[in-house]
Amino acid sequence: MITLYIVSTESFSGKTSLCYGLAARLQRDGLRVGYFKPLVFHGRLVQGRAISEDATFMREAIGLAEDDRLLAPVVLDELAIEQAASGKPNDYAARIDRAFAEVARGKDVIVSEGATSLTEGNLVDLPPENVAERLDARVLAISKCTNDLVSDRIIASQRQFGSRFLGAIINEVPRPRLDFVNQMMVPALAARGITVYATLPQERLLLSMTVKEIAEVLDAEIIGAAERGEDLVENLMVGAMSMDSALSYFRRKPNKAVITGGDRADIQLAALETSTRCLVLTGNFHPSPLIVGRAEELQVPLIIAKQDTLTAVDIIQQYFGKIRLHEPRKVERFIDLLNETLDFARLYQAAGIKV
Repeated sequence: MITLYIVSTESFSGKTSLCYGLAARLQRDGLRVGYFKPLVFHGRLVQGRAISEDATFMREAIGLAEDDRLLAPVVLDELAIEQAASGKPNDYAARIDRAFAEVARGKDVIVSEGATSLTEGNLVDLPPENVAERLDARVLAISKCTNDLVSDRIIASQRQFGSRFLGAIINEVPRPRLDFVNQMMVPALAARGITVYATLPQERLLLSMTVKEIAEVLDAEIIGAAERGEDLVENLMVGAMSMDSALSYFRRKPNKAVITGGDRADIQLAALETSTRCLVLTGNFHPSPLIVGRAEELQVPLIIAKQDTLTAVDIIQQYFGKIRLHEPRKVERFIDLLNETLDFARLYQAAGIKV
């Protein structure tokens, strides 16, 4: 049996997306595939128990029989983290070992999802390199191309995992930088003995949020067009200009959310005449009947936010491009992108996977 341990060099690199893409491809190639997420910090509380949403997603997405508590055996809430910080002993390593033995039974390949960074886990004496050793895993790193120093993070991964390190995938490469990454950065890493199996271009669809998600992060009310809550918002625009320039400004970007003061009916009308997924009306102002009527006619949801415009923008931007890949349209597009760009044959050979 082969275990692939997928680590990210920083938060929101696309690790869960890659795990799903690899697992789906391995299944398509006729292999018996399992999933394992040994250590989770800040799990979501459901009925008093911390759970891993990623484990639930993967179980449903690739049709696994195991319970979520086996797929993610150590999920820590705030209390557990406080206890770890105080030095309280734990049995996390033993729990991981027991669960992994169950999950691995009858499988050809286990796709194991690592922590959110290369340092997470040290608090409980389970840093990523320790976990990789416990699972006897080969390590694949995914790193987001936020700047040209992405190479540093990948080189650090190689040094951290040593002989277990398979190589890397560079994600979210801005399209104007693709040639540089492929022609300069990838060969430079190869000269250091690091294989880059794919460079995935940045896609607006994968960075998007749904209208409903925007309302949720703002703790806001949606008025009208409730059935459009799953529409994807690919761009954010702030409506704080004069009416004279508003229409030409809003025409620059499609599929957008326009964030503007709830008392700016003129800006709201201009936004509604362009490709707008929703209006975020700030300041806890309810819109005029004119705006409500036009929005209903065009089937554009209105989100009534308590925050002022700058605060609302700041909150949304913290989440924009970081919502997890649990949305079917995103999943489909990411799988297509992975199949177009990832050198699966080379990865399989390096990992010892036989199909």
